Amino acid sequence: MDTRDNLPLLTDGYKLTHYAQYPVGTEAVYSYFESRVGATYSETTFFGLQYILKKHFVGAVVSEEAIDVARDFCAAYFGNAGMFNEKMWRHILKKHGGRLPVRIRAVPEGVAIP
Repeated sequence: MDTRDNLPLLTDGYKLTHYAQYPVGTEAVYSYFESRVGATYSETTFFGLQYILKKHFVGAVVSEEAIDVARDFCAAYFGNAGMFNEKMWRHILKKHGGRLPVRIRAVPEGVAIP
């Protein structure tokens, strides 16, 4: 499996360890995007989410092979196999059939946001 198509690895390396910073019992996390200060333009047009969702989030996107490849990759990357949250990915595979248990809320595509 190509690591570029492996959902657990489609992130910056350091973000793979964020799970260890959450308090025990955390069941939900809320994230958002915002433009950085000092931007050249006063508005940002929200566009492209549908493409990303359809490419990476539709259907069963976590597999046994993806987890194994990600675990081995992270062991080499970090020098420590324990840095990869294999337990969580196996839970998603077993309980949700490889589908991500996420809710995505967004403004409509094409909207200009200040």
